[in-house]
Amino acid sequence: MPTSADRNAPIPPLPETHLAAEVVTQPDDWTRAARTAADHAALLPQPGERVAVIGCGTSYFMSRAIAALRESAGQGLTDAWPAGQVRSREYDRYLVICRSGTTTEVLEAMRALPDGVPRAVICSSPGTPVLELADPILIADVDEQSVVQTRFATTALAMLRWHLGEDLAPVIAQAREVLAEDLAESLAAVRSAEQISFVGMGFAAAVADEAGLKLRESCQSWTEGYLATEWRHGPVSIAAPGRAVWAFGPVPSGLAQDVAATGAHFEHRDIDPMADLVRVHRLCQVRAADLGLDPDHPRSLNRSVILG
Repeated sequence: MPTSADRNAPIPPLPETHLAAEVVTQPDDWTRAARTAADHAALLPQPGERVAVIGCGTSYFMSRAIAALRESAGQGLTDAWPAGQVRSREYDRYLVICRSGTTTEVLEAMRALPDGVPRAVICSSPGTPVLELADPILIADVDEQSVVQTRFATTALAMLRWHLGEDLAPVIAQAREVLAEDLAESLAAVRSAEQISFVGMGFAAAVADEAGLKLRESCQSWTEGYLATEWRHGPVSIAAPGRAVWAFGPVPSGLAQDVAATGAHFEHRDIDPMADLVRVHRLCQVRAADLGLDPDHPRSLNRSVILG
């Protein structure tokens, strides 16, 4: 990986990976998600319902983002649960997110849901078991060959944001701008960072956790994620020159100054967290190439966790 001295060095042509091909479709994917949301409106959470959103890994982080957005919109209590630990509470509807359709914890959680409660599953894999356990919302056009999830997760989130009444046209425009940027220039400050702490508030806190996961998966980077207001309560101790704090969305007062005082770089754009996540996806490609890693096939990770 380049050192801080040559972090502005031109980025050579990146390998043609599935990850790279899938990242660039996201603006179009999010645009189509408006129609998908409208077509499946009756299966998605209705105003006033008590809802549980369930997923694993990236899908769990998207569940958390959806829960935060729905509650912020005043549409009703919304819990997000990892599929391996769904608490028994009274809900009016369940929403499950599962790209592969075969994840063991998800299947077990769905089979344990109480009878008579509406449930839907967002999935991109036709003919998989989850589609038989709930009302299916199949978005096969955003399925991925890379093990590392990008467009499936963000499209699921975009669909729910459209469903909540958001206009994502400005977010889509921001993502297009991100994809048109020069990589060497836009990512220079974080390309060679030894460590990155991602932070955010509201739904951006879930995006921060997802950003950290993307870099750990694709290029084995040292990354962490925190609620932005929690960063001063311990994580500040690892901030130092050569490291970075990347903030999504609006930041707490004084955070930028506190990061600067540690010598770490403060990375922040005044754009929607979902569009900013696309910048992280591009950083995954660059850092993986710098390290000679294959981002499509992360170490010890498969597309679906299937337990024996």
